[in-house]
Amino acid sequence: MDATDTRDARKVAIVGLPNTGKSLTFNILTGDYTPVANYPLTTIEVKKTRCEINGKPHDVIDTPGLHCLYIHSEEELQVRDMLLSEKPDVIVQCIDANRIKQSLVLTADLLELGLPMVISLNAIDETTKKGIWIDSGELSRLLGVPVVEQMALHGRGSDELKAAIPRARPGKRGVLYGEAVEHGIAEIEGLLPEGLAFRRKMAVLALLGDPFLAARLEDYRQGAGAPGPAEAVSKVRRRLPGNMSRVINNARSRWIDGVAGKVVRRQRVTPSETSKVVGHLCRHPVFGVPILLGVVFTMYLLVVYVANGMAGWLTAAVWAPTADGIRSVLPEGFWGDFLVGEYGILSLGLANAFLTVLPILSVFFLAFNILEDIGYIPNLCVLTKRVFAKLGLSGSAVLPLVLGFGCKTMATLTTKGLQSKRERLIAVYLIAFAIPCSAQMAINTGVLGRIGLGAVVTTFSVLFLLELAAGLTLNRILGKREDEGCIQVLPAMRTPNAKAILVKTYYRLAWFIKEATPVFVCSAAAMFVLDALGVLDVTKKVLSPMVEGWLGLPLQTVDALILCLARREVAAGFMMNMVEQGQLTYIQCIVAVTMLSMFAPCLANVVAMVKEVGAKVALAMAMAINVSAIVAAGCLRWALVAVLGT
Repeated sequence: MDATDTRDARKVAIVGLPNTGKSLTFNILTGDYTPVANYPLTTIEVKKTRCEINGKPHDVIDTPGLHCLYIHSEEELQVRDMLLSEKPDVIVQCIDANRIKQSLVLTADLLELGLPMVISLNAIDETTKKGIWIDSGELSRLLGVPVVEQMALHGRGSDELKAAIPRARPGKRGVLYGEAVEHGIAEIEGLLPEGLAFRRKMAVLALLGDPFLAARLEDYRQGAGAPGPAEAVSKVRRRLPGNMSRVINNARSRWIDGVAGKVVRRQRVTPSETSKVVGHLCRHPVFGVPILLGVVFTMYLLVVYVANGMAGWLTAAVWAPTADGIRSVLPEGFWGDFLVGEYGILSLGLANAFLTVLPILSVFFLAFNILEDIGYIPNLCVLTKRVFAKLGLSGSAVLPLVLGFGCKTMATLTTKGLQSKRERLIAVYLIAFAIPCSAQMAINTGVLGRIGLGAVVTTFSVLFLLELAAGLTLNRILGKREDEGCIQVLPAMRTPNAKAILVKTYYRLAWFIKEATPVFVCSAAAMFVLDALGVLDVTKKVLSPMVEGWLGLPLQTVDALILCLARREVAAGFMMNMVEQGQLTYIQCIVAVTMLSMFAPCLANVVAMVKEVGAKVALAMAMAINVSAIVAAGCLRWALVAVLGT
């Protein structure tokens, strides 16, 4: 739909627990695409798109996961503020049928807002396999809102959902807290301004002691001498017997149990749940490790033998004759060097992007998307949590760290969900330091795979040990943490959906081409200009003691370090060409790849770091990372020389 459409559009907010199909529902309603995966924190920011539903304009809003309106993190606060400030015309709550009770906690809150609602009941195919049936008609009657059964992953129920949006209506407020508490809620509500939206809900949250709401209550004082809502809350809490949070939550729990008891039907004989067994094995401390090693080895085989084979064939079949044809047409000199020379925009730019890097990313993304789709990532988080916990890292930071292997920028942004500033600092640093993102991991594997499996094992083992050492150091510098629990959402292991995987792979590759191609071409042009002006030679001469002396690398590696500042894939592609041309020995290849994996976080990740920890801290982290990369790579070089010789 044309973004300039000025017709009044209804706002549709999609909310729900993490990993309940919100992004899939967003894609279905808008025809747009946002990443989808079988684990939480896939959506990290509010996204709005204008589209037509049933022939009328709508602004559809995709949101991060929300457990309830009593806020536990800044990420959830963002969603609540959107609901309270924008007052959407329709709320679509996505409910995973496997987690009906947990979802009803949020439903109870949303019903109290009095906004028109539609329930999208997702994953009903999975509950059926478990011998569980959800009576959607009874659920609709009890809540007073339309309930649509969906299998969003397969696109079923999408027409029914679109048809239900115009029929959305405010539901029944089912939870009553008892006469004394209701009287206290009314008293607080009466002190809030008449024009304030959702006054009752604000009063309930105030009684619960919502940490993000307490500071705002003073803004609602109606006069200098008049009692404010904060005083009223304190007065009511003192007057009422018992723990107020426990009283309110117990009332909600009774309502949830009552609704769930009436709509959930279970068969006496249930089928075997293979997915639970597989998931348990993947996170088991004994069986999980060999499964992880098997996954890693499979990825290695795919990248080295399939992806590298594709890249080699494309280079020989497409680029070699193309380059020869261009050289035969153009005379030696400026234009030949500019197009197909060492720093040519076609050779280092387009050919590097499309014929060297893209085939490797295609195979790697396809395999990585399968792991996401089947739900392996959350189980990997539980498996690795045991290691990180023993080394002093909180379990709450494990998921962002693991997500860093997908996209470091997204992983950095997910750290806003960590309540402790200390944990956020550690997680942001470790994500930027020695964790290779999916694109970089694919290229690194492709480069190292050309000289042997031993190089791959050595390099990634060193990066792992450096990451642990950095975590221990930060843990010691920032002081001891209080022991805290970690609740990890474990979605069901699913059979991968071929269409969903292919679509996600297509979009990831399309985003790479859109974002990276200009960077590849501009980087090649910049390197050409720097070389023509003699700046490269001067830079190499200045850095020679560090590069040749400390790191033991050829001076051409300086080119890769400069390209790394633009985009890591450009530098990795350059490194791959150096390996093919025999410019790097076995030890030099390991040292160079280790160095580039840590050196200079990409620009997008730096921006995310600034957003989460501030500009000064982010700059200090970037400098510390670069110094650590140089020191660690040099130490690795001398260690390898001592063990393997020159």
